[in-house]
Amino acid sequence: LTTQNGIQADNLVSKYIPKENIISSIVMFGATYLEPGKVVHNFEGNWIMGRIFAKNDGQLTKVSEVLNKIFPTVVAENIQGMKYLKIFVNANNCIPAILGSSMQEAFSDIDISRISIAIWKEGLDIVSRSGINLVSLPDFPLERLTKLTSMPITEAAKIFSGIMTNLSKEPLYGSILQSIKRGRRSEIDYINGEFLRLAKDNNLASHLNKELVKMVHSIEQAKRFFTKEELLNKA
Repeated sequence: LTTQNGIQADNLVSKYIPKENIISSIVMFGATYLEPGKVVHNFEGNWIMGRIFAKNDGQLTKVSEVLNKIFPTVVAENIQGMKYLKIFVNANNCIPAILGSSMQEAFSDIDISRISIAIWKEGLDIVSRSGINLVSLPDFPLERLTKLTSMPITEAAKIFSGIMTNLSKEPLYGSILQSIKRGRRSEIDYINGEFLRLAKDNNLASHLNKELVKMVHSIEQAKRFFTKEELLNKA
């Protein structure tokens, strides 16, 4: 059962075990893990699962029934389309990672939230022109993405800011910053980096996401976060 964000985990695992043994999943609940023995459960959400390389079967049903005792599980017929949409849910994790702050702190700033909408707009253009069909998630309908990216950017940024600052009462750092804080490489190449891969494969531009990926890698190596002004200048 793969749980890593992005869509490449199943392809990577298939190099080591038979494809028919792989179940893919999408984690929609939020948690923070910064030190051994301490995990903060930030917000509720479904655990979505399905087969990538085959049709859903009885074995998948059994797995979902066991895990449903922990978190509510959903069996998806088209998990591939959902996993691509989940990339958009995670694509803004790079912002608090670049600033070294919680999501609530980062996205309380409308200027920073404008960057988040720009990430989505560029990503949606790349995904659409790559011929990929996005599928709504139980907790994140496709219409939320398309509506916000079609609105005036400042208006959309205000709505996005309100959503993100109210996600959790506890500080929420996102997966990328959590990895950096633990001294590990982040999953940036499998989130925003997926937009870069699609853009390269289809001869498309990805200027904003390319710059953000570069900034995260810089932090991983130099251990220095960027200021708001530096982020705004580069974005």
